[in-house]
Amino acid sequence: MNEEKNAEYFAKQQKEISVSEFFEKNKHLLGFDNPTKALLMIVKEGVDNSLDACEEAGILPNIEVKLKNIKNNIFRVSVKDNGPGIVKNQIPKIFGKLLYGSKFHRLRQSRGQQGIGISAAVLYAQLTTGNPIKIWSRTSKKSKVHYFELFIDSTKNEPEVVKEESIEIKKFPAGHGTLIELDVSGRYRKSQGVKEYLKETAIANPFAKIVFHAPDGEKMVFSRSVDRLPKQPKEINPHPHGIELGILIRMLKNTKAKTVASFLKNEFSSVGTKSANEICKLAKIKKTLSPKNFTRTDVENLLRGMQQVNVQRPPLDCLSPIGSKELKKSLEKHYPDAETIVTLTREPSVYRGNPFQIEVGIVYGVGKKESQIKIMRFANRVPLLYQAGAGAVVEAVKNIGWKRYGLQQSGNNLPTGPMVLVVHMASSWVPFISESKEAISTYPDIIKEIKLAVQTCARDLKIFINKKQKAKREEKRLHIFENYFPLILESASQLAEEEPNDLKAPMELLLKKIGKKIGEENDKKSNS
Repeated sequence: MNEEKNAEYFAKQQKEISVSEFFEKNKHLLGFDNPTKALLMIVKEGVDNSLDACEEAGILPNIEVKLKNIKNNIFRVSVKDNGPGIVKNQIPKIFGKLLYGSKFHRLRQSRGQQGIGISAAVLYAQLTTGNPIKIWSRTSKKSKVHYFELFIDSTKNEPEVVKEESIEIKKFPAGHGTLIELDVSGRYRKSQGVKEYLKETAIANPFAKIVFHAPDGEKMVFSRSVDRLPKQPKEINPHPHGIELGILIRMLKNTKAKTVASFLKNEFSSVGTKSANEICKLAKIKKTLSPKNFTRTDVENLLRGMQQVNVQRPPLDCLSPIGSKELKKSLEKHYPDAETIVTLTREPSVYRGNPFQIEVGIVYGVGKKESQIKIMRFANRVPLLYQAGAGAVVEAVKNIGWKRYGLQQSGNNLPTGPMVLVVHMASSWVPFISESKEAISTYPDIIKEIKLAVQTCARDLKIFINKKQKAKREEKRLHIFENYFPLILESASQLAEEEPNDLKAPMELLLKKIGKKIGEENDKKSNS
């Protein structure tokens, strides 16, 4: 017979769990759900951190990635950069504490958003190999290199430093930078793995130089195609159309504003005196009311007024797109044999108060004609390699009638043809479908913008394909003419009452001129 348990017994069983403990047991939520993907995620988090650090410091990134197979699918991963380095007291917190970072509360475009990435990599490394992360960092030529070995105490979500020292070693030619080294369980594959990720990262970040040393000894250098950094995105305040009730309650509680009108003007973007007064009028709230005196009904009315008021879209300087010209240069570098490359950066748009911008590139003439097109998806310059069939990008591409643009398509599927389609979303807040950030959520506004951008590029592709097909028809006609040349020559000589040999040279010259003209037109069309 089971013993009856009372409420006091169950109360003793309850205890708080740390975020580290949660993700330790649910590592698949962060993308560590198979060995190939896990190895990729480790490299990704290290490279993303390096790119962010270099960009914010105004340094053209030089990043070196090394993978070494130590034993039985245990890999040593190292990522080195020429960034500004990390001050000594911040190193343990950045690498040894989940949800610690500088980006979560900033509304601006950035690769990471949650402060989970690199510390999650440390958690996975210690979980699979039991080894600590090793970190070397130097902030200037005058300073020593700070060296740490540390774990994450998952029960407390706090760093556990096992070794710390300041040393004199020549690891950073630029005089500053960071090097991390982790031992992890993984599996290396050339397809849909580290190599593909680094190639796509180089495409979306044409200002970066990335050197990759593969475990099989192969060395790949992805050199930069542009020599200047993109513009730095600026932080903005939340937009009144994108706020939710719980967030508004917290903001009202924590604000230093004395009146609701000043609260609206100071803590939201696109709200001036006129629109603040309009919001208060719609909410039936006095503009002089103190935020500290708000009732629940007042907050609900204020939110309704904020959603109804007609205000300008949020500022767009929080975005930093790749740029149409820069994307084209990058694609030309990586696909030198392409027949044509078309790129586009659309004007920014907004979903739920969050600004975003869609960029598209079409590379035609690569791959197999009978295979589905390859789609490269990016969010804030970061490749999305997994869940390739999910999310807004695929949804938008499938809903385009590709036959009208010169590609084959069966039903509501991806088209087939020798083409690579690149789609990049830049946003102050990318709505991913999961914590592992593998696909963009299917918001109607985002799907619409992607579809419009792709269709614009596809129209240029259609013009190229039509010209190419016309040129082929002309060439075919010329070949037919060549086949019948002896017969034409004989007939022409009879009409002119001259010997065939006397007409052969001028007719061959005419044929060459026609062929040359067609060839020049083909070259011109291919390069346009």
